[in-house]
Parts: sequence; structure tokens; C-alpha cells
Amino acid sequence: MIEQVSLKPNEKPLDLLVYNVLQDNTKYQNLVELIKKRNPDIVFLLETNNEWMEQIKEATNDFEYKIEVPLENTYGLLFYSKLPIKYQKINYLISTEIPSIIADIEYNNQIVRLYGLHPTPPVPQENEESAERDAEILIIGKQAKEYRKACIVFGDLNDVAWSRTTRLFLKTSQLLDPRRGRGMFNTFHAHHWFLRWPLDHYFLSSQFRLIDMIREPNIGSDHFPISIQVVLRSDDDSGEMKLDHEEKAEVEEKIEEGIEKGDAN
Repeated sequence: MIEQVSLKPNEKPLDLLVYNVLQDNTKYQNLVELIKKRNPDIVFLLETNNEWMEQIKEATNDFEYKIEVPLENTYGLLFYSKLPIKYQKINYLISTEIPSIIADIEYNNQIVRLYGLHPTPPVPQENEESAERDAEILIIGKQAKEYRKACIVFGDLNDVAWSRTTRLFLKTSQLLDPRRGRGMFNTFHAHHWFLRWPLDHYFLSSQFRLIDMIREPNIGSDHFPISIQVVLRSDDDSGEMKLDHEEKAEVEEKIEEGIEKGDAN
């Protein structure tokens, strides 16, 4: 479990906001106001098309660094940072229509790698099986593990925190779930209080400590925005989980199956 700490006098938290805007939602101004009010370092927006990109410029113009991949297929990504981006890459890991990003940002004279993603959900009208989603999540888990330094995986994973795939992801990546021991932080469905799931996530490497995690108010989408403030401290890998031999084989199998079903390779 990630320790929750108070800020030391010389510390500035890394402040991130994730929001699946729901592409057809037109309450652009609500998001503009939330960004201005919250003033995060990083904003990561999902289901964003050109219209969304244009309509929220009033807020995003304040961010010097940008990775913008607006799409009309509900898989557009917009990433805004007030911290310098030292490296960036847009990947199409499974499908040529579904991007994910890697961004190395400079925070407190250190590099933090951010993996932002929004894999396809396993629903009848889009994709009856979860193979492609699972593969994308697990590929990024492997990349995070191989990176071996401070990193965060975040976005709408279209998967719940207790699923088999998320557990395999946590073991593969050796990242930690800041929700653990703190509640559900259900982000979907924003309009149905009786049917809610945690689909939007932050997973943190063991160098991070939690300052705060907040499910923001409903501002028009079927997802709630979710924000987190973290700080880098010394490495504490006591909460990390590891794959056993059988699970390793299962991960490789899932990745292979998803790549075969996708069209990116």
C-alpha cells in the first residue's frame, strides 16, 4: 500500500487530472472551469476530438507543453503539461486506431515517465472479447517494469481495480494502486449512483507517496474526473507484487492473443 504523507516545507506535489470527457458531451465550459480552479500540472483527457480541443483552449493555453491526438473515433487523447516534456512518443500498440502516449516530464529536477492509455472496452458493439484491452494494459505493464525508474500509468483502462487483468498488470509492472485501503473512487457511471465502477486509474511506482486523491464532481460526462497529488521520496518496494511462473506465461499468452486480434503489427 502506498503511504499517504504530508508535504514537507520544501516539497511541491506532482498534481495530475484525468478525465474521459465523453465525446458527445458539449459541456466544455465545465471542464475549462475545473482546470482553472484545480490548476493541475498535468491534464490527460480521453475521448477527445477536434471540437473538444478547440473548445477548451481557454484553459489549455496555460499549459506550455502539449501532446494532442484528437480523433473522431472516441479514442482521441489530449495531454497538457506545465512541466517540461523531455521525451514524448505516441504509440499504437494493438490497434492502428487507438493511441497511447509516453511522456517524460521534468518534476523537481527529476524525470518522471507517464504512460497514458485508453484501451478498447470489451462491449458487444465494439469488441466482444477483452483480448485487445488486456494485451495493451499488460504491454504497458511490462514497459513500466523495464523502465525501472519513477513512473505513473494512468487513464481510462476500461477495467476494474479487482479484475484478473489488473492484478496481472500490478504484478507485471510492480506498480502500486493508491486506492488500496482507501476506498473505490468509482469514476463510471457518473449518472447512475447505484451502478458505479472504478475504470479510471493511476498506478504509481514505488518511489511515490500519496498526498491526496480526489474524485472530482460530475461535470457532464458519464465519467467523473479524478485527480491525484503525489510526491517523490525514497524507493519503498514493500508493497510490490510479483508474478509466479504460471502468471508470467498467462501474461505472454494474453499479449500474444491481443496482438493477433489487433491490426497494429
